[in-house]
Amino acid sequence: MNDIMKLQNGSDIRGIALPGVPGEDVNMDEESIIKIGEAFIFWLSLKTGKAVFDMNICVGHDSRLSAEPIKESIMKGINAMGSRCTDAGLCSTPAMFMSTVMPFFEFDGAVMITASHLPWNRNGLKFFTPEGGLDKEDITKILTRAKTIHPVFNTYEADQTNLMEMYAAHLRQLISMKAKTSLKGMKIVVDAGNGAGGFFAHQVLEPLGADVSGSQFLKPDGHFPNHAPNPENPEAMASICSRVKETGADLGIIFDTDVDRSAAVAGTGQPIARNEIVALAAALEAENHPGGTVVTDSITSNELHDFLEKDLGLKHLRFRRGYRNVINKSIELAAAGEDAFLAIETSGHAAYADNYHLDDGAYLACLIVAAAARLKQEGKGIESLISALKSPAEAREIRFNLDPANFAEIGTAALDGMTDWVEITDGLSLEQPNYEGVRVNFDLDGANGWFLLRKSLHDPVLPLNIESEQEGGIDLVVPMILDYLKQFDGIDLSAAE
Repeated sequence: MNDIMKLQNGSDIRGIALPGVPGEDVNMDEESIIKIGEAFIFWLSLKTGKAVFDMNICVGHDSRLSAEPIKESIMKGINAMGSRCTDAGLCSTPAMFMSTVMPFFEFDGAVMITASHLPWNRNGLKFFTPEGGLDKEDITKILTRAKTIHPVFNTYEADQTNLMEMYAAHLRQLISMKAKTSLKGMKIVVDAGNGAGGFFAHQVLEPLGADVSGSQFLKPDGHFPNHAPNPENPEAMASICSRVKETGADLGIIFDTDVDRSAAVAGTGQPIARNEIVALAAALEAENHPGGTVVTDSITSNELHDFLEKDLGLKHLRFRRGYRNVINKSIELAAAGEDAFLAIETSGHAAYADNYHLDDGAYLACLIVAAAARLKQEGKGIESLISALKSPAEAREIRFNLDPANFAEIGTAALDGMTDWVEITDGLSLEQPNYEGVRVNFDLDGANGWFLLRKSLHDPVLPLNIESEQEGGIDLVVPMILDYLKQFDGIDLSAAE
């Protein structure tokens, strides 16, 4: 029997759903998924005070090969508790949340079957209520309950819904309202990475008059044969950048598998991802939120910080990695009266307060398309909104593997000691405030920059991110860091060689 608690991945459930990869045994089996379905209904009934027989749960999935059997299993668990199921079929993660709040639908809860950009043999579950996505603590409670369940392998019944048609109509309305002009004459390339985002080309942009004929990889295919469905993946970005240039498009939009992340490409072929997508997402709505706060993850650049605060006149709070961490911090600030209008990770998870604090890649894409349409009338491209953003001369990430037997203790010791080391080392200074790991500014022989050493969210790894304003700065600071880390047993330093 599988240890069901090991399926927790922060605020999601993820595991191995299909055989075929050596050394990776299936742990998302039918029994585990039925248990989780029953446990979710139990948790939701306690949370809402609503009887299980009065609840209706929407279930959808992305293009993964294991989606159908997992959908059947989760619905068996939901039905076993006496709740109704509604099958949304192929859809996006943000649409699943919207199924709980959109008029006519207003489901009691929703389950999205997805593992985002992970390999083809993986899959996972994301859960929603009208209040938003579940937190880590909620998933722990559900899995703890699931451990106690002895499921009945029953059949299931499900209604059908046209959720994606309604969601696409909602997005078309958003573009029309923001653009204040037609998309006729606009050439837009959409790259769905063979995930669930192909609808954006033919159900959102094309009905508004855009030419989407240059789009690629719109057909759902869980083998992901063309590139990883991930806006952060270099091959994926290179592919859409090339496509935008060869088709003469005005704009490119790329999604991850389940469309909760996106990035863009300017008509020049310039990628707009990571720090650039953070800058663009903020610039799109800065005028509507003067002096507002943007919450980001911990690895955003100094140049981005300057752009947000000096060029856009906003406040920038650099918080922790993990999209739920960033979103929850933004919600906390908003509840305290601060205009925290945007929470965004460099991964492309962007959640606007005006959109339920929901990380919705299609919503961000709509804002980008609308702005691009307006700018085209002025003879400008979308990149003009972030022209003042500077980039570091160098950027590098090094991932140091830790001894799996006691990686937590090793990582904690290295981080605790680093604070003292920085304070006695010339050319180094601690960044304050700081909410994750140890972030250090360096000024060494004319090379300025920063580095951040932190513990991985899930793996026995110490990631080290470094950026320098001058060429050669990384080569100056890395030997210093390695010399410090040598004192700790259980850290593999070979990744820096």
